[in-house]
Amino acid sequence: MGTHTGRVNSVTLPLGDGPAIAADDVGFAYGQIVALWQVNFSLARGEFAYLVGPSAAGKTTLLRMIHGQLRPSTGSLIVNDVEVSRAGGQELRRLRREVGVVFQDYKLLERLTAVENVAYALRVADLRLAAREAERRAGAALRQVGLGGRLAAYPRELSGGQQQRLAIARALAARPFALLADEPTASLDEANADKVMDLLQQVSINGTTVLVATHDSGMVKESRCCVLRLERGHLTTDRYHDPANPEQRLRVAWGVG
Repeated sequence: MGTHTGRVNSVTLPLGDGPAIAADDVGFAYGQIVALWQVNFSLARGEFAYLVGPSAAGKTTLLRMIHGQLRPSTGSLIVNDVEVSRAGGQELRRLRREVGVVFQDYKLLERLTAVENVAYALRVADLRLAAREAERRAGAALRQVGLGGRLAAYPRELSGGQQQRLAIARALAARPFALLADEPTASLDEANADKVMDLLQQVSINGTTVLVATHDSGMVKESRCCVLRLERGHLTTDRYHDPANPEQRLRVAWGVG
């Protein structure tokens, strides 16, 4: 699989707004089973990062907390200026609309076309959104991921790589400030995996914070992006981690600092 460095020749960095995601001694337990403990990291706005570790390391639990589905049992988790452990129901619902999620199994609706899949998700998230506007934004998102010629195709008519790009388009259409991808290349061949990762890199260059969870160490072996490594619920490695200056890490990852 190709190496994804996050390097660009010229870019405007989204600096100065504070971290997009910040965890301070975060822990989580399912009853008596501790899934995460003393997790500390921060990601800048527009940063691309990997979350790596073996199965059952706590990656999915951490993603669910960032998405507002779970509250930390201990510590502080701030996502787009929202303190997840203290947020009310309305604030958490807003957060879930602002954080896009790309699932490993795509979760596409087989009876809907590509553009209908995206538009439907938009209208579920915002009941006030007009059908015509939802379809317009859906089409724009599909063109962004290279599926402009497949708007009327059903999921069964798309390749695995195209289905994953459709899932990414569905998440991007809502214009999220952050995008979480859970094992986005697990079922793809190398060529399609590289296309998906290149797309996710471009999303971060456009200003969206992207966190990719994977157990594929080869994918991140020589990456210059931030790498968060979880083992048995604890963060053992945070490459380029500097809580006081996440923007400098972003410059290193993008090759402009």
